[in-house]
Amino acid sequence: MALSRARALFCRSFSTFASHPTHICVVGSGPAGFYTAEKLLKALPNAQVDIIDRLPTPFGLVRSGVAPDHPETKIVVNQFTRVAQHQRCSFFGNIKLGSSISLLDLRELYHTVVLAYGAESDRSLKIPGEDLCGIQSAREFVWWYNGHPDCRNLNPGLKATDTAVILGQGNVALDVARILLRPTSELASTDIASHALEALQESSIRKVLLVGRRGPVQAACTAKELREVLGIKNLHIHIQEADLLKSPTDEEEVKNSRIQRRVYELLAKAAASGPPHSGTGLRELHFVFFRKPEEFLSSVDKKDHVAGVRFEKTVLEGSSPGKQIARGTGEFEDLDCQMVLKSIGYKSVPIDGLPFDHQKGIVPNISGRVVSNVSGDAIQLEEGLYVCGWLKRGPSGIIATNLYCAEETVASICEDLDKTASESFFSSPKPGREGLIRALDDQNVRYVPFSAWEKIDSVEKRLGSLENKPREKLTTWEELLKVAME
Repeated sequence: MALSRARALFCRSFSTFASHPTHICVVGSGPAGFYTAEKLLKALPNAQVDIIDRLPTPFGLVRSGVAPDHPETKIVVNQFTRVAQHQRCSFFGNIKLGSSISLLDLRELYHTVVLAYGAESDRSLKIPGEDLCGIQSAREFVWWYNGHPDCRNLNPGLKATDTAVILGQGNVALDVARILLRPTSELASTDIASHALEALQESSIRKVLLVGRRGPVQAACTAKELREVLGIKNLHIHIQEADLLKSPTDEEEVKNSRIQRRVYELLAKAAASGPPHSGTGLRELHFVFFRKPEEFLSSVDKKDHVAGVRFEKTVLEGSSPGKQIARGTGEFEDLDCQMVLKSIGYKSVPIDGLPFDHQKGIVPNISGRVVSNVSGDAIQLEEGLYVCGWLKRGPSGIIATNLYCAEETVASICEDLDKTASESFFSSPKPGREGLIRALDDQNVRYVPFSAWEKIDSVEKRLGSLENKPREKLTTWEELLKVAME
């Protein structure tokens, strides 16, 4: 509703002042970027929208984050493709903000810049041994099996050990566990990267431990994701019965949250069902609750390689349902393993010229408007600069969450354009797309237009058809750019 009102106001007043296009640049071509572009094109009939991305491929985490055995989630690509093919929209891939072009340059070229480039780094535990070999982020592992060119050469060490420890119990952690434990015959017909499928076929991993600081009532996954991993063939689920005991506060939390109640019920049912009768190819998934990592232990035999994790047992503090925190008890235990995946959250990366809240890992903003300074009751906004997606609200939510996030940001843009339509900042022309192309040419930067992505898309689908897969992803920068530039 807010967007519709803002659009109506804008269309009435802004058209009076501007006979030239409003040039808008969206940085990032994931769901947040594409939803923003789509809503801008609908709300502002005079706008030209350019989407830039550092990768030569669009769609962000839909391509590199969604699990290969979740093809239904990727259908949104069809909607995003229609946006990119809109006559007032253009895609520029292989453009890295900060090196190919600066934020200051973009702000001079465009009336409005929307930053929606997500979170491409990881939170740190800040505990001893975190830099040991054998410890990787779940993000890197997900990028590896999804064919992201930055992680093509990752070596997760699947043949070095039979046990993998995953720190975290959210949906990404469950995705990773499922890929490690699911029969590779079921993954072979997906768009999983071929190098990952080959490594998984030779994997020695038979046991995966999902470790969380809090209890089963507070598990951060959804029932859908949990049900999927619990349904893997010939998988023994191990949960300590004592961990399933609920405190009065837990009971209240389960009562108040249908999601948490369903997750708890699924875990309790899995614990009660016991191991499957068939012992063929039996693998194990252990849910370990009330443990927080204290230190990564180094191997005596393999220099600078992880050999285990020291955990501190925890208890929950607080009487408010949904707000209990894990406190260490001072009791420790060591768990041997040579492979650790950290699934403890993503982190956005700041760039020059952009206000950034390092503690929260977001750009300070009010309804998507970037805040440059707060002094007492006075708030200073960055004119023409906005954020959307994880950079705006933090790394949380599902793909559809970005739709509502984009609606709010676009409503703010429309309101601001309406208020300042007569001011020179918006009524004067900006070079926009033509200026961007000139600036990139001056820097000898070769950008990838959407038509070049369509070449990549066509090649991947053709290669995939030979293997009975939806696509065979090109997984190196060299391969992608070679096809794009042909």
